[in-house]
Amino acid sequence: MIDQVKIHIRAGNGGSGANSFKGKKFTRSRHPDGGSGGSGADVIIRVDKNMRSLKEFQFKQHFQAEHGKLGSANKKKGANGRPCIIKVPPGTVVREIKNNLLLRDLIAPDEELVVARGGGGGRGNTRGAEATAGFPGEEKELFLELKLVADVAIVGCPNSGKSTLLTEITEARPKIAGYPFTTVSPFLGVVEFPDFIEPSILTIVEIPALIKDSHRGKGLGNKFLRHTERARVLIHIIDMADQQDGPLKNYQTLNQELKTFNQRLINKPQIAVANKMDLPQAESNIRNFSPKIKEKVYPVSALEGVGIKELLDGLRDCFR
Repeated sequence: MIDQVKIHIRAGNGGSGANSFKGKKFTRSRHPDGGSGGSGADVIIRVDKNMRSLKEFQFKQHFQAEHGKLGSANKKKGANGRPCIIKVPPGTVVREIKNNLLLRDLIAPDEELVVARGGGGGRGNTRGAEATAGFPGEEKELFLELKLVADVAIVGCPNSGKSTLLTEITEARPKIAGYPFTTVSPFLGVVEFPDFIEPSILTIVEIPALIKDSHRGKGLGNKFLRHTERARVLIHIIDMADQQDGPLKNYQTLNQELKTFNQRLINKPQIAVANKMDLPQAESNIRNFSPKIKEKVYPVSALEGVGIKELLDGLRDCFR
């Protein structure tokens, strides 16, 4: 997934005013009739709800709005330039690179932001003064960062069963394999509650596996932790059959990574999912695990679809 890009934008220059004189018929007198130049166009960023990543900018990073047209005789004003519309997915954060200034966090569909103003047109000589040149448009370098807009984020350590769970509760089909770091980018799915009024559809994002020191750049998770920031609820999935570090240590490690990355993440509502309950060692582990955490634990086997209904009921309760 492409979720961070740099782009160069330039608004249109204003058109120059015209130096023109018109003479009256059968006389030698002339009067100025030069029209003003047209305004340069703006560069506008607009949210497109159908976009899911910033991959459109992988091969195009330069954007130019139209210049205003020149003024002409008979007091004709030059045409204004047409704006340059840059479409981005919901959840795009726009910053100006020069001073790291946050310009806008764009979330709502069709929301717009003028990121560079076009230059004004030059004045024609109709008022007796010399015509003037148009003004230059603004030119900037921007940094675009995508933070997915999702209701729920699934987080967990490697091989905890995040992709299998997402497949079981949604129509999403992420890659599933029996080795760590199968998921290398966030994956979206939706779950529908027909008998639930608002919201009846929840968007769920699976975050690549988190490990100790993910916030420092270790593994893949640090690149995508930002996608958890907009989620209203976190599903923390734990491999209850893990024999290396143990479920409790994995649970504590992941929560520490969330807290270190952004303190507010640890304060979000969290659902603890004890996965792989179809394996024999999970039964003894969950008896030791459940009393030591404050969240309600939902035992499931994502592979066999066991406990999924109870989990979805608990998830729905978080949004009542």
